[in-house]
Amino acid sequence: MLISVVIPNWNGAPHLPVCLNALRRQTLPPLEVILVDNASQDESRRLVAESFPEVKLLALPENRRFAGACNVGIRAASPSAQAIALLNNDTEADPRWLAHVARCFHDHPDAGFVASKLRLFDRRDHLHSAGDFYSVRGVPGNRGVWQLDDGRFDVEYVFGACGAAAVYRRDMLDAIGLLDERFEFSCEDVDLAWRAQLAGYKCAFAHDAIVYHKVSATGGGVINSYYDGRNFIWLLAKDVPGEVIRAHFGAIVSEQLRIAWSALRAWRGQAARNRLKGQLAGLLGIPRMLCARRKVQQTRIVSSAVLRAILTA
Repeated sequence: MLISVVIPNWNGAPHLPVCLNALRRQTLPPLEVILVDNASQDESRRLVAESFPEVKLLALPENRRFAGACNVGIRAASPSAQAIALLNNDTEADPRWLAHVARCFHDHPDAGFVASKLRLFDRRDHLHSAGDFYSVRGVPGNRGVWQLDDGRFDVEYVFGACGAAAVYRRDMLDAIGLLDERFEFSCEDVDLAWRAQLAGYKCAFAHDAIVYHKVSATGGGVINSYYDGRNFIWLLAKDVPGEVIRAHFGAIVSEQLRIAWSALRAWRGQAARNRLKGQLAGLLGIPRMLCARRKVQQTRIVSSAVLRAILTA
C-alpha cells in the first residue's frame, strides 16, 4: 500500500529529528513525507532542508493551524498515494507502524480510515489513545487515555482516529472532503470521523500500529480549552443526527451545564475562562454550523441501529 505521510509543524524543531528519523526506519517506507510548516519562527525549515532532504517541505507564509496545514499537505500528496497518514510532529512511530496500518486496511476493506495506537512518549506502556469515542452526551475523547496498555482496549472497530496518527483512504477523502478548517486544531478529527461514519465508512483500530506521543508538547492546555468548549457544541450542531440529539437531549444539556459550572468554580484559572468563552463562541456559531449540517446529513446512509452501536454512553 502506498501511504503519504503529512506532518503539520509550528515551531517544532526540537521534536522533528525524532519524528523524521522514525519515518526513515519504517519497514514499509512511506511513499513520501510532506512537512507543512505553519510560518515557524524557529529552525524548523532549515533543519528539514539540511538534515532531511528527502522530506517535501511546504513553507506557508502564515499559520494555517492544524487543520489548514493538514489540508495543504493532503492536496499536495502524490496522486499515487492510496492513503494519507496525518502525524503530529511530537511523535515517534514504531518501525512497523505503517506496515501494520497497511495490513489493517487489507484485512478490513470496509474501513475508510484506521486509528493507530498512541502511547505516551515518556510512559511507553500507557495509552494516550486507542482510537476516539463519541458519547451520547455530546463529548468526544480518547479511548484508554492514561491507562495501562494491557490489551483491554484492543477492539476491531472504533468511532474515530485521533488526528495525531490517523490514516485515511484517499478515495474516502475524495468522497467526503478534507478537514473542516473552522475547527482549527480541536475536534477536526472528530468532525471528519462523524462525516465518514454517516457516509458508511468504518474506522478500524490497528492495535499493533504504535506511535509514541509527547502529549501537548506543541499545543493544547489553556489554548485548547477555548477550542474544546466551542467545538464540542459545533459538532452537535453540524454532525450529530437529530434522533441522537432528541433521545439524549437532557444528557447533552446537562453535560454542557456541568462543563460551564466547573469552569465557573475555577474562574480564576485561564483555562476555565477560556472554556466558558469557547462555549459562548460555540453557541454564537451554531447558525454557521447549521448551514453545513444539511450537506453532512444528506450524505448519511447508515441506520439508527448502526449509530447506536458506534456511540458510547
